[in-house]
Amino acid sequence: MLTYFELRKGVKFILDEEPCEVLDFEQIKMAQRRSVARVKMRNLITGQVLEKTFQQSDKFEEVEIDKIDLKFLYFNKGNYYFCKLENPSERFSFTEVQIGESAKFLKTGQVVQGLVFNNKIININLPIKVHLKVIEAPPGIKGDRAQGGTKVVKLETNTLVNVPLFIKEGDIVEINTETNEYVRRPPAGGGKFVSGAN
Repeated sequence: MLTYFELRKGVKFILDEEPCEVLDFEQIKMAQRRSVARVKMRNLITGQVLEKTFQQSDKFEEVEIDKIDLKFLYFNKGNYYFCKLENPSERFSFTEVQIGESAKFLKTGQVVQGLVFNNKIININLPIKVHLKVIEAPPGIKGDRAQGGTKVVKLETNTLVNVPLFIKEGDIVEINTETNEYVRRPPAGGGKFVSGAN
């Protein structure tokens, strides 16, 4: 069993009979009382993000989530469709709400981790960092370069992100799928997705 103090980022536990993953943990000192924990978590089945406060006496069941390789096939009418890597005839779909904001960085053919709970695939995890091609980029303004300015570009997944002014159309950029932010322009030849999902 886990104590409230062990509910740190990345820890998966059972809440109301469903698996959740801790996104953020903050210990709060209460005047004249014991400390409590404010925990931000994501329900791994529904994708819902919620915050709860737990007491020192609270205990939680840690959950083991198995992982399986899935391939992203396509998006249609609000659903993202995947198949098992070793068995393409087995297909699954999840909504954008279930997957979360990182869904906007999914690229056809991308391999992701399927999360398995009680022998059922309940959701997916993208790699923390992915490489995507810039398909639209306004020109950078020379005067802004010295000040480290940014501009908005469109990626091949039709997602808009802020990047440095030197990024141009056709460049490959590395994006952090947890923060939705530009990381760097990887070395030449690094145009594939980077592995590294949790």
